[in-house]
Amino acid sequence: MDAPAPRRGGSTSRRASRRRAVEFLYEAAQRSATPVELLRERVGSPAVEPVNDYTITLIEGVSAQLERVDELLAEHSQGWTLSRMPPVDLAILRIGVYEMLWAHDVPDPVAIDEAVGLAKELSTDDSPRFVNGVLGRIGNIADRLRAVL
Repeated sequence: MDAPAPRRGGSTSRRASRRRAVEFLYEAAQRSATPVELLRERVGSPAVEPVNDYTITLIEGVSAQLERVDELLAEHSQGWTLSRMPPVDLAILRIGVYEMLWAHDVPDPVAIDEAVGLAKELSTDDSPRFVNGVLGRIGNIADRLRAVL
């Protein structure tokens, strides 16, 4: 008998994939685990919903670029330290920065709009404006940043 295929999903929308990636990043922060460790526990587990390929791409990408992403967020989130940000907002911002700078198939305005949409859905009333401001500032210099990455 053949072994069952890993429980990975493929038909979820990118918006749902982004939301799931935010959930992974948030949960990992709350559990003091790495998102990739959490992902490893979940992919292939029959106890959880299959993890979409784009969710995996986002989690692995954010994790691989985390130091640079966090430097950019710290530099462009005027008056906010990363430790002071709501954890959900930080997860959303990390995904937004990753998509703008490393996901070449996602236009900057789409990455920003999707992040703002997630902030509206998952966070406080002030979060969408905050997320838009931080990602907008990074978006203004994204071409220069991509040239040196």
